[in-house]
Amino acid sequence: MKIFLIGFMGCGKSTLGKKLATKLGYDFIDLDHQLEKELGDSVGNYFATHGEDAFRRLEKKTLQEYNYPANIVIATGGGAPCYFDNMEWMNANGKTVYIEMSPVALAKRLEGGKEKRPLIKNLNEVELIAFIEAKLAEREVFYKQAAINANGISLTADALRAILLSES
Repeated sequence: MKIFLIGFMGCGKSTLGKKLATKLGYDFIDLDHQLEKELGDSVGNYFATHGEDAFRRLEKKTLQEYNYPANIVIATGGGAPCYFDNMEWMNANGKTVYIEMSPVALAKRLEGGKEKRPLIKNLNEVELIAFIEAKLAEREVFYKQAAINANGISLTADALRAILLSES
């Protein structure tokens, strides 16, 4: 089974995804890291150089055309579900899990690594929370289409594994 982890940057898709894959005996892929391998450059640099439209087209192609093994956990980029038909495609091709967190909790998690994230690197704490609130307002219509909505605050790989097993 393909398990797509979706949610805002900083919600734990990559960290939780690696642990979940290990618990399930599945492979793991972080789509942003796969894109960086293909590009030979960071997502941030590509985004800055070529713009969001070019990045989103490349992201869709990688998401939908990657040769996934049968059992894999996929950490998507935070915006991936919100463009083209990506959310519909993920729902049709696997199990989607939205890792939900409040703007304040996300801001706390993101504060330390802002310089690696082009959309937020120059924002102070108040601006960061406002940015997250605005982006979540746009994106939650897509995120909420996930098969499973999970509270990310105390979510562990074991808890998510149990939720997934109860759903199958």
